Amino acid sequence: MNLLLHMCCGPCSCYPVKKLRADGIEPTGYFFNPNIHPYKEWDNRLKAAKEFAQKVDMKIITDENYMLRDFLKKALAAEQVENGRCRMCYTWRLEQAARFAAENGFDAFTSTLFYSIYQQHDLMKETAQHFADLYGIKFYYEDFRSGWQEGIDISLELELYRQPYCGCIFSEEERYSKAIRKQRKKAAKERKKSLIEVGV
Repeated sequence: MNLLLHMCCGPCSCYPVKKLRADGIEPTGYFFNPNIHPYKEWDNRLKAAKEFAQKVDMKIITDENYMLRDFLKKALAAEQVENGRCRMCYTWRLEQAARFAAENGFDAFTSTLFYSIYQQHDLMKETAQHFADLYGIKFYYEDFRSGWQEGIDISLELELYRQPYCGCIFSEEERYSKAIRKQRKKAAKERKKSLIEVGV
């Protein structure tokens, strides 16, 4: 199978590539991540993806357009809807992967997004299948989350750059903002209290 593997980054690719190869599939990496900001973070992840591909001898295709303004236009509009920003992000990257695979002679596509234990797995799966149907390309689905720790171990062995947050500037703020963390703790406490009150 000629498989296009959308890559979020180097570390997230470690386990999926190992698993695919164990199953007799040789993937081609595809780096397309307009969600990653600021520029230095995007550049670090792009370099880590290339470094990973070189170290494991995998072909890689990279889209090296840094799209801060395009991302912000889409993200700010999507912020008006619950989970809208992440849905927009999944949609943009998975649609591009499906389109690129269909236009360049691949049999199927998948993504290292399905390795992350932090992403909205079912939403991504539904989104990928939608674009597979739209572009007439097979979506190769596999839940790579079972290899979470193994992937981390491999990335450390390969000495790859490991990112501290999801990718976008909003997730960077959520990762480091004490005010947001405090707000989330308060909301979680209130949800827990309301569940106790209704006897759940």
